[in-house]
Amino acid sequence: MGEVKTSRQWFLWSIALVYVCAFASIYVQIPGLYGDEGILPVRLQMPKVQRPLLEQESLLGLGPSLGLAPQQVLELTCLVGVALALCAVLLEPLRDSLIFFCLRVLYLSLCNVGGDFLRSEWDVLLLEAGLLAVLVAPLGLMRRHSSYHYYDPVSFWLTRWLFFRLTFCTGVSKLASGDPAWYDLSALSHHLENQMNPTPLAWYVHQLPDWLLRFGAVVVLQSEIIVPLVTFFAPIRRLRLFGFYVQLLLQLCYILTGNCSLLNLLSITLSFSLLDDDHFSNSNNSNTAPKKKKGQEKRPRSCGQTLVSYLMLLVELAVYLFILYCFITLFKLQINWEEKTLLSKTNFTQKEFHAFLDIFQELTIWIGVLSLTWEAVSAMLNCVCTRGIVSKLWSLIQWALITAATAAVFALSVVPYASMAGMSVSKVLPAVRNAYSAVERYQLVGAYGIQHRMTSAEGRPEIILEGSYDGLTWTEMNPMYKPGNVNAVPPIVGPHQPRLEWLMWQAAQGGDDTSPWFTGLLQRLLQGKPEVVSLLQVDKAQYPFSLKPPIFIKAKLYNYHFTDPAKDKTHLQAWWRRKYKREFFPIVNLDDLTLKKLLEEAGLKENVPTQPDSDTPVSQAVSLIRDHIKGLSGALLVSTLLATLAGIFLIKAVFSCVLGGRKPRPASAEHKARKSKEPSETAEKSQAAAPSNRGGKDSNEKKYLQKRK
Repeated sequence: MGEVKTSRQWFLWSIALVYVCAFASIYVQIPGLYGDEGILPVRLQMPKVQRPLLEQESLLGLGPSLGLAPQQVLELTCLVGVALALCAVLLEPLRDSLIFFCLRVLYLSLCNVGGDFLRSEWDVLLLEAGLLAVLVAPLGLMRRHSSYHYYDPVSFWLTRWLFFRLTFCTGVSKLASGDPAWYDLSALSHHLENQMNPTPLAWYVHQLPDWLLRFGAVVVLQSEIIVPLVTFFAPIRRLRLFGFYVQLLLQLCYILTGNCSLLNLLSITLSFSLLDDDHFSNSNNSNTAPKKKKGQEKRPRSCGQTLVSYLMLLVELAVYLFILYCFITLFKLQINWEEKTLLSKTNFTQKEFHAFLDIFQELTIWIGVLSLTWEAVSAMLNCVCTRGIVSKLWSLIQWALITAATAAVFALSVVPYASMAGMSVSKVLPAVRNAYSAVERYQLVGAYGIQHRMTSAEGRPEIILEGSYDGLTWTEMNPMYKPGNVNAVPPIVGPHQPRLEWLMWQAAQGGDDTSPWFTGLLQRLLQGKPEVVSLLQVDKAQYPFSLKPPIFIKAKLYNYHFTDPAKDKTHLQAWWRRKYKREFFPIVNLDDLTLKKLLEEAGLKENVPTQPDSDTPVSQAVSLIRDHIKGLSGALLVSTLLATLAGIFLIKAVFSCVLGGRKPRPASAEHKARKSKEPSETAEKSQAAAPSNRGGKDSNEKKYLQKRK
């Protein structure tokens, strides 16, 4: 692989942008999730015994020394994270290893105290990608230009390995779990309405013909299983570019139909590992390439170079034919010319797929070993070829340290990778497993695709909360970011991540009604806490109990489906149709013994007194910022930040075009003539001086001869 200067910068810039979205999204939800009046008050998690800072798993221990309440510590953590990430996005010198190390420490601290709300797959992925950013970023804070070394492709290779694990494991989990919807290729139709936050476009895609949606399921499986296997670590550059554009198109489809989540942004960020500097230079200079002068035409290639190029072309064509072969044979693709449709059917069983995994488990790991070895050896040879003994020795020392760290992270990642469905962890060396267990609490590497949920054909299960004042008349509490009212348009959420809606979506699919967070949610809604109510609805006009909290509350479980205009002719204005399934949580009030028992079991009884607000400058600054954004939704806050960044970059681009477009004034004709005369005049003077000297010498010789005569 060629140089990765530009690819590395795009990766670091994108990681910083994801950190901005992640910290801002969590910050706006802290009062409702972890505040003193929130669902799971973080003050209940304060350690009873003070430990040294390096031994603590979070930054909550800094609260007393800074004069901050536990909630304010979390808010300050998010604010510092947003500030550092914004600086890294705007200023290239601040995309430094130290900055990314601080960002990861801050986010890890949040995850360690976040409980169920911060245990999603994208949180695990951001922590691992953040670790790779620490290794990939240069260590030279405040330098004008980020340094690039010969060994940088070695550490940057880890991002490609992570992208492969994420993509491949996500695709494998769909089939390894035995999900019948993926084996009969109907999963895409169900996925459009079952995903966490479908967009309005998902409704229109759901109306497409069934044969087209089945073909879409085939494309998804091929893109996530076969394409990564044959393109991500291919030595041919065009194959890696093919893999990049396939994954980019897949993520764009996910974003358009399911909102832009942090998982999609991180996938696009990691996909830059498939690019090199030649790709960016070709795309940037395709229209501005200088014309070649005469005599600068390309020299004819040798027979060996021509043979190698033709051989690579044949290999590339063989890979494309192999992908097409998998399309046709594994899924029995047939064209029905009469009906103008495409028939598809899975041509393998779950047992055969597990046999495929048993073969490719070790094969993919060894492919990773060979690819990493190639990058390490190439980097070492480049270090050896540097000029000077001192610089050569220093480059080799740095190469050895970076290669050792890269190999260690790669070895640790094999453990969760082997935990994928159908694989055996026992094949991993015991020393590697022990090392993974020793550092597991730092969440250096993660497992992906192991929590695949079955795609139900019964519809999208949703928990609907209802409140009442008398126990007879019930009113629904429709949330902002998930289906409730069947006539409401599916919202545009991303890249904000509503944590409460995410857990409610998971609880509806799993049927768990005894989680501590759900019990805390019911308690706070019965108390009418505005911090928790704002998680459901920011607009008080949309919340039916904004003036007075309900006395009774219950939860029902419904199955939601997208409406079909051909079948649901009486519901042309509705986006959803729903059917009552069962009761999810019985009727309770604040004096209910069942609710009190669940609160006590969850440790949510008010045993820990709240801390009064302090008057320290830091505490006042945190409170002032909180007061300014009160009432804003998470989606609006994150979108405002991104719009501000886009505006800054647009202004910067305009100024660069204006200033860069100013060419120096052409010299006037007199100035040009004067400049052209100056060298000619001096040349004439020198030439005139030379003959005059020669002439003087000749005349003296003539006089001497005349005297002798």
